[in-house]
This record gives sequence, structure tokens and C-alpha cells, in this order.
Amino acid sequence: MSSSNLQATASTSAIRNYNLFLLLVAGLGGLLYGVDVGIIGGALPYLEATSRLTPGQLSVIVAAVLLGATISTLFAGMIADWIGRKPFMVLSGVTFIVSIPVIALSHGYEPLFLGRLLQGISGGFIGIVVPLYLAECLSASSRGKGTGIFQWLLTLGIVVAALVGIYYSYRVQAVAATADAATLFTFKDQTWRRIFWVSLPPGLLFVLGSLLVTESPRWLFRRGKKEQALAALLRSRTPEQAATELREMEENAQAASAKLSSGGKSEGSLFRRKYLIPFILACVILSLNTATGINSVVQYNTDILLQSGLSDLHAHWGYVAFTCTNFLMTIVGMTLVDRKGRRFLLILGTSGIVISLICVGSFFLRTEKQSIDCGNLIQARVDADQQVTLKFDPSEAKRLLAAENYSGSVIDPNRASMVIIYSYGDFTSSTSVVRSDDAATPIQITRASAVPTNSVESFFKNPFANLDAARTAPLVIKKALIGRVPESSHGWLVALGLYAFVASYALGPGVCVWLALSELMPTRIRSNGMSIALTLNQLVSTTLTAIFLPFVSKFGYSSMFFLFAGFTLMYFLVSAFFLPETKGKTLEEIEAHFEGVR
Repeated sequence: MSSSNLQATASTSAIRNYNLFLLLVAGLGGLLYGVDVGIIGGALPYLEATSRLTPGQLSVIVAAVLLGATISTLFAGMIADWIGRKPFMVLSGVTFIVSIPVIALSHGYEPLFLGRLLQGISGGFIGIVVPLYLAECLSASSRGKGTGIFQWLLTLGIVVAALVGIYYSYRVQAVAATADAATLFTFKDQTWRRIFWVSLPPGLLFVLGSLLVTESPRWLFRRGKKEQALAALLRSRTPEQAATELREMEENAQAASAKLSSGGKSEGSLFRRKYLIPFILACVILSLNTATGINSVVQYNTDILLQSGLSDLHAHWGYVAFTCTNFLMTIVGMTLVDRKGRRFLLILGTSGIVISLICVGSFFLRTEKQSIDCGNLIQARVDADQQVTLKFDPSEAKRLLAAENYSGSVIDPNRASMVIIYSYGDFTSSTSVVRSDDAATPIQITRASAVPTNSVESFFKNPFANLDAARTAPLVIKKALIGRVPESSHGWLVALGLYAFVASYALGPGVCVWLALSELMPTRIRSNGMSIALTLNQLVSTTLTAIFLPFVSKFGYSSMFFLFAGFTLMYFLVSAFFLPETKGKTLEEIEAHFEGVR
């Protein structure tokens, strides 16, 4: 083999290895994002048992990640434009690393909140900068694979979090069988801290990888660093490909300059066709993507399976199977995204989501129609402190049903469910759905579980409420529904429906949403446009997560799933009739499409 052939082979090998390294760094970013989403699920039961925080404080701790992500996405685009994509990835990873010891070493509400907020800020940064960086660095032929790996490792992060939770669940169970109460308390306190420490190594690896990649060639070009931009392109492309893309950048820049010099409209205006249409499309797609209910179904999966008829152990393993389905189907989506295209997978995935959600909703509707309201009986048990404590076991379920003159056989007291909807003044809340065959913890209704502690919390919970009046208002039981817990066969049907839901999501929206976010936005507004779109995504996610339990308590799981199906149907229509195919196109070609040039 000649020396020139050897050099060409070595160059091709170096390009391939660097592209693989880019995919690895992207995957680590996705892994961190997944850990952000899933880690609290395994830690929360032990944090709740040992922290002595109120239910309201625990809810804020859980939601702090969403709050941090919402805040950070507002500024992520500006920071990415200011300091560059590479330094911003390093900053995102460092923020995550700092959050772990803040949480794991905390003693009290404030440091826990700060650590979780930092985790959310890191997640918001990563959700913007990694897809942005990949879109600007990878070639058109591998851009879908790169963003798919980000999503794939994101789902792996959720799987790992679920498995860590299962591992420590078995360990806590073993200690509970042999140790006294004080030892068990200490072990649970150590357990939730260890769960957070486990998530530290991926953050360290992500920071190390980010230090070793090049800066985005398009960011360098926009800063007037043409030679450095070409050098960055050459690390991941052949000389011919690099020259072609650099020439397209120059042509776009020259066209923009010519329009400005001739008195044309500013390239930065969002009201131009090439900016407005893709910006609106990206915002709509990002909002509808989370309106499918994916985050709510992930977070409340175990509760859903429990109420569908599965036992506690089977529900937890059902959640592990759910996360594994998500992970495996993401691999399928990755292999198809650059072959079949983004639009095809979105249409296929949203179709499957609609069908599966309607099926799951129909399963729940059959049992929810048979509930009995015993609100008056629970109202009579309100004590002088305007509180209720109720151990809902089989004997209590039998007494309540008998008092309501229920003589049917559909609701079995040994396998019944109960949820109580109540209010103090203007603030309405509900208990979690409990089962008579799992009466380890009694139902407790207190003023602290419904009434906010300060005016800021009150505003976000109900901006029109009278907080002072609620602090002395009597407890009013609005509903106390006793329902049938179906057989385990029904639970597995619901589980299969949820697996079909997450498989469809992973195949289409899960892989394609990050591509839609990064590919549709023109280069000039990409970072800020992505920030706005992802902020809308986070706001929709936060809202649906916050209303999930109250909505389910009042209207049932069936109504919640039908609502998700309605949003997903809108997603299908947008994908089918308004979204162009971007497979195999450079970012400059996509911009030209929306300008109406090509």
C-alpha cells in the first residue's frame, strides 16, 4: 500500500474514531439527563421516612428539578452563544457534579432544595447544549444517530435509576427483617444519600469528554474564526465534505450581508418566513411531545400499576420492565431515524401512542364507574383539630361499604381502593389512592397537607385563594371514593398498554424530538430559539406532573389517559401535515427550505 493510501486510511480512521467519541460524549450527556429525571424515584421513600420534612416540602424537593430546568432553559441559549458550546457543556457537567454532594451531605430542607435546583439547572443546560452541539458538529448523514444516542442513554439513565432503587429496596427489606427501628432508620437515611452518590461518576466522565472535543464549527464561523471552523469540520468530515459545508456557510453569510446592504429586512427578525415557521413548529412539537404524558407516566408508573391490580412487588418490577422497554425501543428508533426519516417515525410513534392511551384509559374506565362515595361518613370522623386519621384495611372497607348500604359483589373489601378529596377554605387537595390490602400507613389528612406555608407558595397553588382564611377554615370532605381493585390479569393488561405507549414514544417522539428542536431552528436563532422551545416543554411537563394526582383523584385515571390521547392526536396531525422531512439535509439546506429557495 502506498504512503498516500496509508495516510488516507489513517485519516478516515481518525474521522471515524472522533465521530464515535462525539457520540460517546453525547450519550453521557443523555445519561445525566436521564439520571436527573429518574434518580428521585428510588430515593424518595427513604428521604420521606427520615428527613422529617412536611408533605409540602417533599413535593417542592421533587419539583425543584423541573423548576431548575425551566429557569435554566430560559438563559441556556444566550450562554451558549456567549461562551461557546464546548465551555457550556463543561459548565453543565460541573453544575451536576456540584449538586451531588450538596444533596447527599445535606441535613435540612434548604440544602436539599438547593441541590435539587442545581440538578435541574444542569438538566436544562444539557437538554439545550448537547443537541445544539451535535446538530452543528455532526454531518447530515449521522446527525440523527447522534441525537438518537443522546435519547438512548437518557433512557438508560432512567433504567439505571430504577435498578438502583430496586437494589436498595431489597437491602432495606433485609435490614427491616433483622434490625431494630433505630438501625433501620439509620440505614434508610444512608440509603437515599448513597443513591445520589451513585449518579456522580457519569457527571465526571461527561466533563472529561467535553474538555476533549472541539468547539462547534458554526459557532466559530459566526465569530469570524474561519480557519478554526474548518479545522473543527475536518475532525469529523472528509476534506471534500468540510469544504462543501464551509462554502454553504459562506454563501449564507454573503446572502445575509447582501440583503442588509440593499436595505432588506434584518436577518435577526423572528417575523421572517425562514425564522417564524420553523420556530413555531419547534415550539408546538416540543410542547406536544411532553403533553403525551410521558413524564407523568414515568414518574407515577408504580402507582398506576398498583391501582390497575398488580401487587407492590409486581408493580415495581413492572416499572423496571417499562424503563427497559423504553431503552430497547430507543435503539430501534436510532437505527431507523436516518433511514426512514424523522417525519415517518413521528407519524408512526404518535399513532401508536394514541391507540395505547385509549386502550389503557378504557381499561380503567370499566372499574372506575363502579366506585362508591362515602364522603359523609368520613366527614363525621373529622376531629376537633380538623384532621382525619383512617387506617383503610379490609375491616374498615367492609364497615364503610355496609354503612353506605352497599350489597353488591363487585367491590371486595379485602381488595378495595380509596381516595379522599378534601379542602380547607380555597385550597383543595386529595390523598394518594390507597388499597385495603396494603394498609401499612394510615390515611392522614391535616391542614399542612393542603394549605401552603407562605404567600409565595399560595400564589402558585391558587392565586385567587385567601390564605389567612384557609389557616382557620374547617376541613370539608368533598368525596371519599371506595373502588374496586381489579385482578392481577387486569393489571398486566394495563402494563402491556403502558409498554406499547412507551415503545411507540421511544420509536418516534423520543428520538425525533431532539432532532426537531436542533434541526428546525435556523443557525442565527438556533440557541435562543431552542431555549424558548424547551422552556415551553418544561412548563407543560411541570404543569401536567403537578396536576396529575389531583386530576386522577377527582376524575379518575381514565380521564387523564384520554386527555393525553387528545394531545397526542394533535401531535400526529402536526407531524403528518406540517412537518417537513429533514433526513440527509444539511442545516443550510433546511434553512433554504423554509425560506422557499429550494
